[in-house]
Amino acid sequence: MAGPTPGSSGPTSTPGTPRVLRAMNDRAALDLLLEHGPLSRTRIGKLTGLSKPTASQLLARLEAAGLVVATGTSEGRPGPNAQLYTVNARAAHVAGLDVNGRRIVAAVADVTGQTVGQFELATPGRRADSVVRQVADALDGAVKDAGLTRADVHRIVIGTPGAFDPGTGRLRYASHLPGWHSPTLLDELAAFLPMPVEYENDVNLVAVAEQRLGAARGHEDFVLLWNEEGLGAALVINGRLHRGFTGGAGEVGFLPVPGTPLVRQVVKANSGGFQELAGAQSVPRLAKALGIDTPQQPYAKVAAELLARAADAYERDEALTELLRQYAQRLATGLASVTAVLDPGLIVLSGGAVAAGGEILRSLIQSELAELAASRPRLVVGEIDRTPVLRGALERALADTRDEVFDTSR
Repeated sequence: MAGPTPGSSGPTSTPGTPRVLRAMNDRAALDLLLEHGPLSRTRIGKLTGLSKPTASQLLARLEAAGLVVATGTSEGRPGPNAQLYTVNARAAHVAGLDVNGRRIVAAVADVTGQTVGQFELATPGRRADSVVRQVADALDGAVKDAGLTRADVHRIVIGTPGAFDPGTGRLRYASHLPGWHSPTLLDELAAFLPMPVEYENDVNLVAVAEQRLGAARGHEDFVLLWNEEGLGAALVINGRLHRGFTGGAGEVGFLPVPGTPLVRQVVKANSGGFQELAGAQSVPRLAKALGIDTPQQPYAKVAAELLARAADAYERDEALTELLRQYAQRLATGLASVTAVLDPGLIVLSGGAVAAGGEILRSLIQSELAELAASRPRLVVGEIDRTPVLRGALERALADTRDEVFDTSR
């Protein structure tokens, strides 16, 4: 058996030792309970391959650790009813925040993934130096709604537009987010909040939600195209998010593309060629050029309504049909560049301004992309249509928290 590692205070577990094997079985059982819901001792034994005595010892161990609880008995089967067990939802809680320039939406989930509290804090016109207070107020609102205290939250993941540069700690690619660009902001938040705090690009979090729960389940390599108030992408390679050197991987709105003038100083302009060609603001402009009477703002809402109308009237209204076709071509133009570089097998279309077109828009983009790209990725519409950024933040926080809380080897 291996001795203690340098700097450690005692012996460590090594692969193959009884403690590690028990911990592996414990985690397998907990994951099965999360996936299937309440299970009996016999069912857990069959799914894990453990004997009945070993499964009983496992459940007793997990129950004593506060990780599982008995929850009723099985019914409707021959023989005596069997005791059922489930993950103890109160074993841990996590929080997620979805931040944009108008509001912060916070949510708290228990360790099973069930959302137990949510709160929305309006932030337009807030002073730039109040970001820490905004985060705290939003978090406290969700915690209160869940009937918990801030100390009950094990971890928080905050999703924002742009990305925090790992070298400088500054938020980049999100000049429209007031108050979030201080070089000391991350340190201030870390000092103020009692739990670990992580930060992630909002589109990346949508990809996390789609990979864990939605259209990208089972896929290790895919691209998610997001189009709502801004046009961006998330890149998942070998099952992991690719963020790039400064965190800006996936900022495809800055792509120079044919069909629109070059945009220079793109970060200062907070826009680029692909954004101008196919962002939400392009849809009402395109509609106006086709003779469709429409308001121009708010861009994201107007674009979603126009594309939904166009999909509903496809091949019955000439102007709306042409709107959908031209918009599909614009999206495919940018996606052709993404495909040429990354060669993904799957592209997920998400965000209100693109999801509103539904299956018809997806099919049109697929056809256009087949003409513009050398490879043939499969396009699907995202399945997480309610608060996808927030759901991704919770899923990210849950993954790390479960690894900690469910580890019985210590």
